[in-house]
Amino acid sequence: MRESSTCDCDCDAALATWSRWSSRTQKKLYSSQQASPRRIRRRDNDGGDGDWSSRADADAARLGNNRPRRKATTARARARALVPSSGAVPRRHAAAPPPPSVRTVSIPFSDLKERDRDLSGKIEEGLGPNGLGIISIADVPGFPVLRKTLLRLAPIVANLPEDVKKELEDPDSRFNFGWSHGKEKLESGKLDTFKGSFYANPILDVPTTDDVLVRRYPSYCRTNIWPASHLPELEIAFKALGKLMLEVGLMLAHHCDHYVMQQGVGPYDGESLEQTIASSRCHKGRLLYYLPRQFSKQEEGGSVSSWCGWHTDHGSLTGLTCALFTRNSMEILCPDSAAGLYIRTRDDKVVKVTFEENELAYQVGETTEILSRGRLCATPHCVKAPSSENASNVDRSTFAMFMQPDWDEKLKFPSEIPYHQELIPPNGTLTFGEYSERLVNKYYQGKT
Repeated sequence: MRESSTCDCDCDAALATWSRWSSRTQKKLYSSQQASPRRIRRRDNDGGDGDWSSRADADAARLGNNRPRRKATTARARARALVPSSGAVPRRHAAAPPPPSVRTVSIPFSDLKERDRDLSGKIEEGLGPNGLGIISIADVPGFPVLRKTLLRLAPIVANLPEDVKKELEDPDSRFNFGWSHGKEKLESGKLDTFKGSFYANPILDVPTTDDVLVRRYPSYCRTNIWPASHLPELEIAFKALGKLMLEVGLMLAHHCDHYVMQQGVGPYDGESLEQTIASSRCHKGRLLYYLPRQFSKQEEGGSVSSWCGWHTDHGSLTGLTCALFTRNSMEILCPDSAAGLYIRTRDDKVVKVTFEENELAYQVGETTEILSRGRLCATPHCVKAPSSENASNVDRSTFAMFMQPDWDEKLKFPSEIPYHQELIPPNGTLTFGEYSERLVNKYYQGKT
């Protein structure tokens, strides 16, 4: 369901150098985190929304103005003690610069919910032709609790008994409902075994009862599959977070419409982006669990797309949560500052993109770029796994909410939009359902 592309820049080499340097310099910090797991877990259970900030405050206190100097002195003393008196201490090479990192454009929820407020400047900066194609929303009421509640269930789903997970699979939807692992192809053509996914429509359990539509658009029209007997809380948490992300996404879509109309593009065939999303029965949530990976020297600093390959979302808007990292069931900070979400900019640069853990992020999909005639722009992105000794046995959980048109929504592809030209008929028109099914065939079966 995604568009792959190949990175031809030198970012992998730079990231490899940075990862090697980062693993050495951060080793003490993460060792100290692991040395006191009970204290951290107690904060997680009792601290509510403030547990991560409490941990950040503790880290800041450890790394206060005076402490690093004493630590550095101690480290130098140890180094001198390990060197024979007749020898010279080798000269240390200058550390490689960190990978390029860019903070998302952020909009406070209090501003977003005001329909008459002009946010065109923020929309253009984040989602316009020169933006990163991503924007974040801060201070969304209820989001931090809903995020943690669902993400903590991801490893539980992934570790259900194999026979239970088999019952949760839906091959007829090309594994776009229920559990999916090792079914989708990476950009290399190999099956993706790095992550498992649980798919469901958080808005409608039964999008339609029309058997013709179910057979024609199985990726959207089939019914949800829930592990009601083995993990009943999954359905509740999944739907609660998905509905909230849709509500906030509709608010963002309203302001996107205002910006696009300022650029001289009217409602898309009579419907605005907000109306298109609001009337759709096609929304899909995806709970992702990136499996722990064992560290090896061959993988140190590996590919930028080592956890999720380069792709461009094909829907309207994609809501994203910040990831939750764990090691041996204990929540930790990401052990590698080079790991995370990467985006290829419009001028073909690769940058790491960050947003706060209690912010909701939204990315533009190909369909919105098509309908806005390029005023709102989708960007290719990937996820880099942590690498270094500190990254062994670390897993990652996150959630994506794909907001997209209804299956019978007609898409008219302008000639200047480059996406998937091999899938588009001569008249340049497909319904969203037809477009999506062709993409699913492409990525799950290698057909065009």
